[in-house]
Amino acid sequence: MEDTTLYLLVLIAGVAVGIINTIAGGGSLLTLPILIFCGLPPSVANGTNRVGILLQTAMATAGFKSKGVSTFPFNIYLGVSAIFGAVLGANIAIDIKGETFNKVLAIIMIVVVLVILFKPKIKTSNLEERLTGKHLWIGMIAFFFFGIYGGFINAGLGFIIIIFLHFFNKMNLVRVNATKVVVVFIYTLSALIVFILNDKVDWKVGLILAAGNGIGAWFGSRLSVKKGDGFIKSFLIIMIIIMSVKLWFF
Repeated sequence: MEDTTLYLLVLIAGVAVGIINTIAGGGSLLTLPILIFCGLPPSVANGTNRVGILLQTAMATAGFKSKGVSTFPFNIYLGVSAIFGAVLGANIAIDIKGETFNKVLAIIMIVVVLVILFKPKIKTSNLEERLTGKHLWIGMIAFFFFGIYGGFINAGLGFIIIIFLHFFNKMNLVRVNATKVVVVFIYTLSALIVFILNDKVDWKVGLILAAGNGIGAWFGSRLSVKKGDGFIKSFLIIMIIIMSVKLWFF
C-alpha cells in the first residue's frame, strides 16, 4: 500500500475515532490495529496513538468549553490523580514485548465486549451530582487505577469512565463527557512524554492521526452538547453494537 493511501486511511480513521471517543469511547480499538497494519511495531503504534488522543481531547475540551460546559476543578483533581497511574502504565507498555502486547490487546478486546454488552442501563433523568467529600476522594483513587490502564493501552477506557462518573458521581452524560476529555488529556500528556523519551512515537503518522482526531473531536463535543443526553445515549447504544460486532467477528 502506498504511503499516500496509508496516510489517507489514518486521517479518515482519526476523524471517525475523534467523534467516537468524544461522545462514547472505544476508538483506540480501531486505531491501534490500523497503526499496526500500517507497519508500526506494537509499542510504537501505542505511543503514536497518544498523539492523536492528546489533540482529540484538547479539541473536545475546547468544544465543550465553547458551549459553556465545564466541571472544573473536579476534572483537574481526577486528572492529576490519573497522571501517577498513567506514568506507571506507560512504562509497563514500553517494556512489554510486541507479541505479548498483541495478546494482551486481544484479551482486552474480549473484556471490552463483556463490558459494553453487560454494562448497566444509562439513565437520562435529572441527577444530583456528588463531586465533593468522600465521592471526590474515592473518584481520585479510582482514576489512579484508570490511569494505569490508560497509560498502558487506553483502549475501551472511555466506556468505563462514562459508567463510573454517571453512576458513582451522578453526572449527566454531557458533563460526564466534558469531564472525561479533560482527564484523558491530562493523563495522556504524561503517558506521551514517557513514550517520547523512549523513542516510541512515529511523528509523521501521529500528527496525521492527530489532525483527524482533532477535527472529529471538535464536531463530536459540540454535537454532544447540542443534542443532549438522549443523543449520547442513542450513540452509545449504536457504538456498543458496532464495537461488539467488530470485536466478535473481525
